[in-house]
Amino acid sequence: MSPAFSRRGFLGAAAWLPVGALLPGQVSADPPPAFPSGIELYRQAYRNWAGEIRTDDLWTCAPRTPADVVLLANWAHGQGFTLRPKGFRHGWAPLTVTAGTTDADRVVLVDTTRHLTAMTLLPGAVRTQTGASMDELLAFLEDAGLGVTNTPAPGDLTVGGVLAINGHGTSVPAVGETLPAGHTYGSLSNLILSLTAVVWDGGEYRLRTFRRDEPECAALLTHVGRAFLTEVTLRVGANRNLRCVSRVDIPARELFAPPGSGATRTLASFLDEAGRVEAIWFAFTDHPWLKTWSVAPTKPPTSRHVVTPYNYVFSDNVPKAVSDLADLLITGAWALTPTFGQLQYTTAATGLTATLTTDLWGASKNLMLYVKPTTLRETANGYAVLTSRAEVQRVVSDFATYYEDLLLAYQSRGLFPVTGQVEIRVGGLDDPAHVGVPGAQAPALSAVRPREDHPEWDVAVWFDVLTFPTAPGAAAFYRELERFFFTRYTGSYAFTRAEWSKGWAYTDQAAWADHTVLTSTVPDSYRQGPNPTWDAARATLNAVDPHRVFSNPFLDVLLP
Repeated sequence: MSPAFSRRGFLGAAAWLPVGALLPGQVSADPPPAFPSGIELYRQAYRNWAGEIRTDDLWTCAPRTPADVVLLANWAHGQGFTLRPKGFRHGWAPLTVTAGTTDADRVVLVDTTRHLTAMTLLPGAVRTQTGASMDELLAFLEDAGLGVTNTPAPGDLTVGGVLAINGHGTSVPAVGETLPAGHTYGSLSNLILSLTAVVWDGGEYRLRTFRRDEPECAALLTHVGRAFLTEVTLRVGANRNLRCVSRVDIPARELFAPPGSGATRTLASFLDEAGRVEAIWFAFTDHPWLKTWSVAPTKPPTSRHVVTPYNYVFSDNVPKAVSDLADLLITGAWALTPTFGQLQYTTAATGLTATLTTDLWGASKNLMLYVKPTTLRETANGYAVLTSRAEVQRVVSDFATYYEDLLLAYQSRGLFPVTGQVEIRVGGLDDPAHVGVPGAQAPALSAVRPREDHPEWDVAVWFDVLTFPTAPGAAAFYRELERFFFTRYTGSYAFTRAEWSKGWAYTDQAAWADHTVLTSTVPDSYRQGPNPTWDAARATLNAVDPHRVFSNPFLDVLLP
């Protein structure tokens, strides 16, 4: 059992605490030469969410101001170092550092969470530094009666990290619903009014603010780690109360039934009714956990009022029965995977009833945040399938049929590559008209950037499949699934893009390793239509950082 994938790494919060941190002044190696004085410098190991990317102790610093980041950038340029912004490490893809990075790679991590967290309210907007967490930002907005429509489920994400990868939630308008001012059904990147980045200008790195209507801003709205933003201004609107209803009684064959089958309780029907859905389908089970969120100004009689987020304690804190069975799996008893899937489903079904969480109501933050650092640690692939609202059920049904057949085919060979669950959400696209800025740019590298040649495509279906990273055959399974996405949804009625923060570009051995997908398939997904954006965005990112101070070996391949 590799230390990188121990039982402790999959379960509980212990793995989420700072790893290998040394206090300032505790020097275990020669510090980087001529490092700017006055900026705290220490050594710390790095491990991402599922432990797939681990490094030895790396030099890490904690700038106090945006001016400190500029100082660091000019120092790094002069000394031949790179800088990698580090938040809460709640991600999968190698956008911060690559596995096995050492001092020889001349990289310094920049912890934005210590000091770059200031927030200020503006009329109809919030200005926030990028090290603030989503927990902090959404609580700050809630206190002012403000909120957002779309946000990721974890709150332990930095604002900067979320914007770098066009972080999203799940929301489209329910039938009859209109978009209120200050909101978007797209990703959080689509709320940006302006941003301040560290850019090369006049022979040195400086701070520069870009307005949403400036052409260069398009590449920075979702920069995939190739830039360093210190501050953003986001448009926000009045907060809304939501109702979240959970169901575990609908068979997968009905929820994911093909269009025209006669099924009535389909994912698309709940989408029309509520506008916000998530299906969690545990491996080798027949009934998904379906959540629907709907706008509810007043509390329905059957709902329980909640005033804090993270209300599903049975999933946020791994029960002993689940952890014990997970322990058996990750130490080699993979044939127990079907039992593990059924246990996870049973835990959810009984937990919803036992904790009175089948029907919740409250302010938006308290319903949209529901994944804590103490949940089960798994790896995940991720794809956004752009399509029309009318074709959502077809997209989901095509996937469900292929996925289940593939899972059973692997099982027949004695392989159990998926130990976790499928997660399906539906969100809007990044319509720049939502920010109310004339000439606003659409995020050039957002996975939910609209396709001008397909105006009927107005939604994205997000798919993630979760598993323990050491499950035999997992990478090969993911590779076959990826081929399905890029060959089934090719443009006739739907179209695939990779989800930046998750796993993609699979070989039979690893994620982010297929050279063709990295250098052709994924870039080409942004080169379609009358307004291709990949090459223009890459040129902008290279122009604002020509010395690649904000890069790493993976990004050098993806965005050369």
